[in-house]
Amino acid sequence: MTRRVGIGSVMLAALLLAAPAGAQRAVSPPWQDDPFPSRYKAPPPDDMLLRGATILDGAGGRIEGGDVLVRGGRIVAVGNALANPGVREVGAAGRWITPGVIDVHSHDGTFVLPLTAIDREASDVSEVASPNSADTWIETAVNAQDMAFDRALANGVTTIQILPGSTPIFAGRSVVVKPVRAPTVWGMKTVGGVQGFKMACGENPKSWGADDDNEGPTSRQGVISYMRQQFADAQRYKRAVEQARASGGAMPPRDYKLEAVAGILAGDIRVNLHCYRAGDIAAVLSVAKEYGVRIGAIHHATEAYKIPGLLREAGTCAAVWADWWGFKVEAQDAVRAEAPMLEQAGVCVMMHSDSPADGQRLNIAAAKAAAAGRRIGIDIPPERMIKWTTSNPAKLLGLEKQVGTIAPGLQADLVVWSGDPFSIYSRADLVLIGGAVAWDRAKPPTEPVSDFELGRGGARP
Repeated sequence: MTRRVGIGSVMLAALLLAAPAGAQRAVSPPWQDDPFPSRYKAPPPDDMLLRGATILDGAGGRIEGGDVLVRGGRIVAVGNALANPGVREVGAAGRWITPGVIDVHSHDGTFVLPLTAIDREASDVSEVASPNSADTWIETAVNAQDMAFDRALANGVTTIQILPGSTPIFAGRSVVVKPVRAPTVWGMKTVGGVQGFKMACGENPKSWGADDDNEGPTSRQGVISYMRQQFADAQRYKRAVEQARASGGAMPPRDYKLEAVAGILAGDIRVNLHCYRAGDIAAVLSVAKEYGVRIGAIHHATEAYKIPGLLREAGTCAAVWADWWGFKVEAQDAVRAEAPMLEQAGVCVMMHSDSPADGQRLNIAAAKAAAAGRRIGIDIPPERMIKWTTSNPAKLLGLEKQVGTIAPGLQADLVVWSGDPFSIYSRADLVLIGGAVAWDRAKPPTEPVSDFELGRGGARP
């Protein structure tokens, strides 16, 4: 590893000193470029007035017998006894309305079940040629035909962040999608948020380096050292780019790995960090502070409840499970009430799945965590619990001005539930994306389904 870092540093210095004279000055920093533009086309919206529901607005509010007016794909009004301006009225008495569920940690389309269960070589979740795969974009691997997208939609999920796997330390960029039918991921891709990125610490990346065929860190201290070196290299690259842009001089030759890490340093790319143990989380937060980086969220974070002060100080959220524990050494000291404990301590909390099965049940994960909190005296009411699956995830993705809350002017990504969304007996009756009906439980889709769904019709929600 030392040899690799040394050579990389020498090559970087040479590249910066020998930039080609004809290089063009970039209009914006190259790390802000998106070479894979979205082709998502919002369907024609369905104007409607949802009438008489219990509304959890995602911002901490609750309205009994409330109405939501949707026009032109957006929320126009929220309240009681709203006047109908001549749109279709949907009776929702006895039902609940929430913002669409947002899953910030999914591998849908890259770890496709049942395909990958049969042959793990079918997985494209991680590029493991190097501990630094910062140059990769997970969207170039997504199989849009994965039936997990349909299943998520039918359970109230309207926005999904697909992340690379956690084998590399710098694993690459994420993509945020709507779970809609499209031939490619770019027909699902959202716009308007921040670019996301996956990093990892702990067992996964150190185990990669321990393989005799791989060159890389083999221990926790090695992983942290590698992070610092990559940030230092990217810092020099970033300065060279900024100097060239300021002076109008030649830009350094593009290095896609350094470019992505430079974007993290600039604050233009938001880090989602796979990390479990309190000590590991603290170590990475120290490195982030050293280089002026804000970690958007610690994912999994099974020991985050031990260090809430560090997360508050760093402005970092925790994306957690309700009851995953014991499946690996670093997950031994998890607690079921972690989400309410962190919430009580003033930490931004959200649920996440890491699983196509859990990705259909994020509200139930929140309910389980809240129940564990009540057993130890922490009572989180539904109007606050819903933030764990809606507005807090929206903020992490930089989409809080579009989705995540029910408020006038925001996109109408909404779910009408048959009952309390935190009850295992409730179902998503109606799911709107951009004001258009994307799922109606009373009218299951009749168009052709994914090949992976063939023979599985009885399993649909």
